[in-house]
Amino acid sequence: MSIQVRNISKTFGSFKALEDVSLQVNSGELIALLGPSGSGKTTLLRIIAGLEQADPGGGGIRFHDEDVGQRHVSARGVGFVFQHYALFRHMSVFENIAFGLRVKPRRHRPSRAAIREKVLALLALVQLDGLARRYPHQLSGGQRQRVALARALAVEPKVLLLDEPFGALDAKVRQELRAWLRRLHDELHITSVFVTHDQDEALEVADRVVVMNRGRIEQAGTPDEVFHHPGNEFVLKFLGQVNRFHGRIEQGRPVVGTLALDAQAMENRREGEPVEIFVRPFDFELIGAGDQRPSLPARIQRVQSAGPVVRLELTGPSNEPVRVELPHPEAERLDLTVGREVRLALRRSRVFTEDYSI
Repeated sequence: MSIQVRNISKTFGSFKALEDVSLQVNSGELIALLGPSGSGKTTLLRIIAGLEQADPGGGGIRFHDEDVGQRHVSARGVGFVFQHYALFRHMSVFENIAFGLRVKPRRHRPSRAAIREKVLALLALVQLDGLARRYPHQLSGGQRQRVALARALAVEPKVLLLDEPFGALDAKVRQELRAWLRRLHDELHITSVFVTHDQDEALEVADRVVVMNRGRIEQAGTPDEVFHHPGNEFVLKFLGQVNRFHGRIEQGRPVVGTLALDAQAMENRREGEPVEIFVRPFDFELIGAGDQRPSLPARIQRVQSAGPVVRLELTGPSNEPVRVELPHPEAERLDLTVGREVRLALRRSRVFTEDYSI
């Protein structure tokens, strides 16, 4: 079941939450709406669900070429999972999952035996066998979120919508559940859209990531596309740490300090024009004195070796802070002591001006 969002806007008083947003979600895709608070991602999700109405004049919401923009939420066939579970505290796990089936109109309501079979199958699917008689307060946060997901799936929705489904959980449980959600989606192939402000979550789980900011879509693409080929400065800076250097154009090339970068398509920029140069922490290489490659001088201020990579905090040629990440084997070959002068070669950099991204 595909989803088409066409030229949707939404205002709350004088605040424009969405501005002319269009989005295509293909059948069976798992899409992440990613952005900071106030970017419009939850508003867009709620409009798709029918929990909010878009401003008049837009192109509407379509499910598989069927206009659902004027339909009530109960008639759209969506499953919605909230951040804080929204389980009925007075109902058991079994009754929570069965709720959507029991309240269907009589002519569409399954039999008691069919409901029981469906709920038990869903409990197995979300790996909660044996917990049917428990109540929400007897479950962990991760278990409650699985119940909420099973409840959403019980009514066999056309699309599944999740609003920061793991936001209320601690880091370890969140990591386990997002891997589980990816496996579950690969099994069910239900068209799904989830909202998150967690970059790692979006990049790990989604087929495509839609980066939003100030009510607009900045970029949409696969995790590799948005991370390694950001469309603009906002996307680059939002998706992980990045170092920023102030440079200038010399002979058609961006230069920071005495280091000229091999960037293309800058020849028609003015000589001396300022540019900003961005480098990911893992795109630096520490090189020795005999290495003649262009480099930046820096001084080590702090070494943090706990974790999957060694993180260095340095000061650059203009005393600007520089963050570098190195694999442990590479760091172990080097004398990474505080106060040491080092040289940084660039494996890759990004240059943004008003009209160009390289």
